[in-house]
Amino acid sequence: MDSEMVGESKSTKRATLEDLNGVPFHSEMVNGWGPIWNFKARSDDLLICTYPKAGTTWIQEIVDMIQHGGDLQKCARAPIYERIPFIEIYLPDFKISGVEKANAMASPRTLKSHLPVQLLPPSFWEQKSKIIYVARNPKDNVVSYFHFHLMNKTKPEPGNWEEFLETFMAGKVSCGSWFDHVRGWWKAKDRHPVLYLFYEDVKENPGREIRKVAEFLDIQLPESVLNQIVLHTKFERMKVNPMTNYTTLPSSLLDHSISPFMRKGTVGNWKEHFTVAQSERMDDLCAQLLKGSGLSFRTEL
Repeated sequence: MDSEMVGESKSTKRATLEDLNGVPFHSEMVNGWGPIWNFKARSDDLLICTYPKAGTTWIQEIVDMIQHGGDLQKCARAPIYERIPFIEIYLPDFKISGVEKANAMASPRTLKSHLPVQLLPPSFWEQKSKIIYVARNPKDNVVSYFHFHLMNKTKPEPGNWEEFLETFMAGKVSCGSWFDHVRGWWKAKDRHPVLYLFYEDVKENPGREIRKVAEFLDIQLPESVLNQIVLHTKFERMKVNPMTNYTTLPSSLLDHSISPFMRKGTVGNWKEHFTVAQSERMDDLCAQLLKGSGLSFRTEL
C-alpha cells in the first residue's frame, strides 16, 4: 500500500461485505479473490496472521526488529505496510494489491494476513512456511475493532457500540467470527509450524515473548538487542512512530482525527465500553464457543 499511490483527492466509499465461503469480507477483496487464493507462498516466507486489531502491527514491528538485529535505522526504511505486505488487501480504486506487492519482493519475505485458517492460500501449507499467530481477548479485540471501523474509511459503517458488538458476536464483521478464527488457528498449530501467541502475554512480559519469536525464527538474540527491541516496541513509542502508526496514509483512507490507528494498546479497556450484561453475554459465548478447545483468554492483567 504505497502512500504515494493513494491520492488525497480520492474519495473513499465505505465497503460492503460479501460472503466468501461462509465468511464476510469486503466486496472488493471477494471480487479479487482468485489471485489471493492462488498466491504462491515460498518455503522461506514468514506469515504473520491475526484477527484484525489483535496486535498485528505490534508483532510486525517486533519481527522486523528481530530480523534486523535491533537496527532502528533499518526498521525505519519504510512504513510497516510496505515492509510487510498485507496479502489479501485489494483496493483497485487506489491501485493497491497486496498480492502484487508480495510477488515483487525478494526472499525471504515477511507477510501479513487476517484470513481464517480455511481461507489461507494452500501454498502456505504446501511450502510449510512458518506462521506467527497472535490472539487477543474478544472484549478488548471488539472495542479496538469498533474504533478502527470509525476511523477507517474503507470499512463498513459500524453503527453505534451496541450495534457493532451485536454484529461482532454474530460473526457478521469482516473476517467473520472471532471465535472460529482463534479456534481454527489454534488447531492448525498441531499440524503446521505455527507459533501461537497471546496479546496479553506479550503485554505482561514482552521480553519473554520476543525471545519465543526469535527462537521460532532460529535467530540468536543477545540480551542488549532484546532490551532494545522491548524498548522500541513499547506502545507509547510505536504510537508516535510514523513508520508504525499509519499516519503516512492519507486521511481519505484513515482519519486519525476520529481515532488514532494506535489507540490504547492496553488490556482491560473493554471495561469502559461494555455494560455488565454485555460482558456476561460475551463470557457465555466464550464458554459455549471455545468449549473443548483448550483455549482460554485473560481479559485483565
